[in-house]
Amino acid sequence: MGGFEPQARWHNSAFLATGSSSFTDFLTMAAPELLPRVRHAVGHAEGGAGHAAGLTDLPHGTTIIAAVCESGAVMVGDRRATAGSMISQRDMEKVFGTDEYSCVGIAGVAGIAIDLVRLFQVELEHYEKLEGRQLSLEGKANRLAGLVRANLGGAMQGLVALPLLAGYDEQTGHGRIFSFDVAGGKYEEQRFASIGSGSVFARGALKKLYRDGMSMDDVVLAMMQALYDAADDDSATGGPDMSRRIYPVVATVSADGYRRLSDEESAGYAEAVVAERMQVPDGPQAPLRPA
Repeated sequence: MGGFEPQARWHNSAFLATGSSSFTDFLTMAAPELLPRVRHAVGHAEGGAGHAAGLTDLPHGTTIIAAVCESGAVMVGDRRATAGSMISQRDMEKVFGTDEYSCVGIAGVAGIAIDLVRLFQVELEHYEKLEGRQLSLEGKANRLAGLVRANLGGAMQGLVALPLLAGYDEQTGHGRIFSFDVAGGKYEEQRFASIGSGSVFARGALKKLYRDGMSMDDVVLAMMQALYDAADDDSATGGPDMSRRIYPVVATVSADGYRRLSDEESAGYAEAVVAERMQVPDGPQAPLRPA
């Protein structure tokens, strides 16, 4: 086994210590070098000023939208990753299921954001195994805020990674959305929210299309329209790529749990929007006065 001694790991007092149900706290004691913030901070320090100058060339994820619907919440993410003015990836996954009743979308430096999501997924699983129950949605948002806050040093050096959390609250029976700032501030959003470079365009478009109490199907369609508008105005946001058959990721969270729509299902919504835009390039018009 190449000198591997499994029993040697138990000499680490962290494995026997009585602590919290946080996997991050455990990893901090047992193997802090495995934490994403430590790895990235060391790499940045070794790179010096030359490394800092190349931060804009790191792959970045862009636009994520989340909205509440009558049965839970929906999250949609584009697939484009950019490195400066270049498209670095056309089919990046930016929306992840984190447990049975929640999902996270990411924007910012892709490497750090993906590490953050992976750690968050393990954090929730670790808690559930130790406590015998899932963390509340509010608790999940608090844990995620702590992980974002841990990257504050990297964020101050330009390595910004921000998540958007959507979930189904079993206690209230409603969908909820939480956004975060680089210092780990947590904010509950009402109705809908967006992050990333195209967020201002997506939010403006969705504001005119969203209605309280919309069905999940209608919310997905409205969000696909909003993402199309974001891609129309923001070069870093990718719209439906019909020639390559690359479509936005669509995820739903309800009492039935987390579900990522299949590519075929996402294609149905995207193709309907594109077909409509061929006739009306600016998309559906909101009424001037409320009905």
